Amino acid sequence: VGRAFVEYYYQTFDANRGALATLYGGTSVLSFEGHRVAGAEEIGLKLAQLPFEQCRHSICTIDCQPTPSFPGGILVFVSGNLQLAGEEHQLRFSQVIKKPISVTRPFAL
Repeated sequence: VGRAFVEYYYQTFDANRGALATLYGGTSVLSFEGHRVAGAEEIGLKLAQLPFEQCRHSICTIDCQPTPSFPGGILVFVSGNLQLAGEEHQLRFSQVIKKPISVTRPFAL
């Protein structure tokens, strides 16, 4: 589930960042470079306002662990490279995702 989610998330991020808002729920939280936003609508706005138009993620590491303190969920660590359109050099990135497991919405956060 974790690996499939990561592949879907970053493919969607690269193709249509605005569509990611539908993955988040009312209690979801996103922290990005010291800024914290909560809820699907606010997260969607934050993602839309990132200071670049196009990018391409190249995933190097996906590590998924069960979370006993978060029953029915997993903790996902992702690292890789990010290529911004028009930039010569790639940037390194990492992200930690606390993901609930849902049968009806397998890619929901």
